[in-house]
Order: sequence, then structure tokens, then C-alpha cells
Amino acid sequence: MTASASAPGKIVICGEYAVLDGAPAVAMAVDRRAEATVTISGDDWHSVSAPGYTSERGRFTANQGRVAWLDGRETFGLVEQVWRLAGLDPSEKLALRLDSAAFYDASGGRKIGIGSSAAVAVALTAALAETTGADLDVDAIAMEAHRRFQGGAGSGVDVACSAHGGVIEYRMEKAQQRRLQWPPELGFAVFWSGVPASTGSRLDHLRAAATKPSRQALVTAAGRVATTWARGSAKAIVEELRAYTEALRRFSIDHDLGIFDAGHAALADAAKGKVVYKPCGAGGGDIGIALASDERELAAFIELAVTKAFQHLQMTMDPRGVQRVREAN
Repeated sequence: MTASASAPGKIVICGEYAVLDGAPAVAMAVDRRAEATVTISGDDWHSVSAPGYTSERGRFTANQGRVAWLDGRETFGLVEQVWRLAGLDPSEKLALRLDSAAFYDASGGRKIGIGSSAAVAVALTAALAETTGADLDVDAIAMEAHRRFQGGAGSGVDVACSAHGGVIEYRMEKAQQRRLQWPPELGFAVFWSGVPASTGSRLDHLRAAATKPSRQALVTAAGRVATTWARGSAKAIVEELRAYTEALRRFSIDHDLGIFDAGHAALADAAKGKVVYKPCGAGGGDIGIALASDERELAAFIELAVTKAFQHLQMTMDPRGVQRVREAN
């Protein structure tokens, strides 16, 4: 039996950092998907490979969900968390293959910051459920596995988006999410800064920083974007996102987070008229997104961003969440 599953990456449109304080985040699944394939191997151990991510091959044994590594413990920690939470004890040994190549810059092999580990957690959990026939709560297992993998940090918005696809409003409390519609008049473009960013280090810095009033202002601004998005007006969404971006900039300065580093500040300043631009997620590198209610103004902004050494990433919104396939060998 061979089973595979895929799950999309994500872009946080608004609510980064604020979601940790109870604000809603708006996130979009994109058509870059992680794939997990599980086959019965016939070996004396379970194995895991991740071509494109590492040349190392992991090997482990397991007993009632407890994992004992022969090779690869430091590299495949996310696999261990998923396996343990799933409580798997299959009668046959399994070979796991993880493919997240779509989440890397093709020219430099660097992560572009669209949630590769979250998508892998979702896809792997679903593929294991399909292979073993276990009744697994894919959302809950992937969410907790990813949280543990990240050392207890993160909101879970990336896992929720990978699991459900489309555009969602997400609240950290009880991992609540609801589907939103993408306004047909709202265009977007995604840009790669060329600089990988570290979410963990910025969250650590935020935890250690004294809280300034701009932190609550960011929560308020995120709530306004989510409310406006639900109403569906592209022009109103752009204007609320512009206000949110300014609140994010003040929050970044006050808490010394560098969210607008790596060229994001220059692009945010250049976005005028019916276009707004902001960094996504932790910021300080990775990706940013421009949204516009005017197609011609967005096209002109794309040309400008490319002249500032940003790479325009060809992405669309992916309405599909996790997808499963099961085949007999």
C-alpha cells in the first residue's frame, strides 16, 4: 500500500504578531504544496527521506508511538513529533518521503517563508492516517506536532491554513478558523526579498521586550482588517491594510523587531494610490505581499519591486487544503 498527501503553503496577510494577543489573523493558502508519501518498506526499521531538504536519511524503530532513532534524530524532529502524537504502532515498517522543494528559492535553495514545516506536518499526518487506517485528527495532531517542533512558539495559523486551504480568519484561542472569500476586484502579488528570516528569534525578542502601546494598537488594526475583509470591499480592505501596515511599522520600531528590514520598508513607502505593500509573517526578510484594487497600478508596482531586487513569485490562492491519495501497489 502506498499513500500520499499534499498540503499548501500559506501567506499571512494580516495579524502577524497580533494573533498572539488574541487578534484575528487573515491568511491565504498558496499553490506551493508539500508532499508526503508513505510506503511499506520491508526493512527492519522505519525510514524517512526529504530530497531537496537534506541528503541525510533517517532510520528509527517505534513501539507504541515511542521513537528510537538509529540515524537522523536532529534532522527529522518534526517526524518524531507527528509519529508520537499519532501513537502509531504499525505491524510493517514504513518508508516516509517528504518533498517540500516548492517552498525553496530555486536559484539559491533558501526557504522563502511560506510555511514549509506546517505544510509537511499536515501532509505527513494525513498520509500516515491513510496508510495505517488509523482514525487520526489531522488538524489537532499536525497543530500540536508543529507547536512542539517550534519549541512551543507560534500561533498555529500556518497549520490551519495548510489543512483547510483558501482564505481563512484564524484566532489562536481554541484554534478557531472560518472561511473567507477573496474579493474578485482585489489583486495581489507576492515578492521574495532574497533574505531568509527567523521567526523564532523575533518571537524570543518580543517576549523579552517591554510592551509598548503600539502592541495593542496592532491588535485593534488587525481586527479592523478582518471585519472589513468579511464585508468584501476591495478598496476598503486596501485602506484598512494600509492602516494596519503603519501600525505594524510602529510596533516593529517600538519593540526593535526589524520587521521592515531587507528592503520591505522601501517597498511599503513606494506603495501609493490603490496599492498597499507589507512584509508577511515574522518579516525582516522572507516575503511580502502587495494588494491592490486597481490592476494597472498593481502591474506598475510589480515592475518597481523587481527594480529594487525583489523577486516576483508566481503564486495563486489555493482553495484546496490537505489532499489524500491511496493506491494499492
